[in-house]
Amino acid sequence: MALSYRARRIWTYVILLVGLPVYVVLAVTLADWARERLGRPAWWLEFVIFVGLGLLWALPFRSVFRGVGREDPDKTPRS
Repeated sequence: MALSYRARRIWTYVILLVGLPVYVVLAVTLADWARERLGRPAWWLEFVIFVGLGLLWALPFRSVFRGVGREDPDKTPRS
């Protein structure tokens, strides 16, 4: 089932304003927990982990974000 343009825009706002901050808190908490258990990794490995986590959150939502910044394709042109 494809979402309408309006529904995708609404879900984009929900994901960015609610879901992303929750994900950031969970990712940092998990990284701190791992740091306590395993010790602090090298700076470059820690950098790679956080960059990976920063990109990982967006993968499931690609279809929601696609085309949201453009004009509504279903909108009738004004003449």
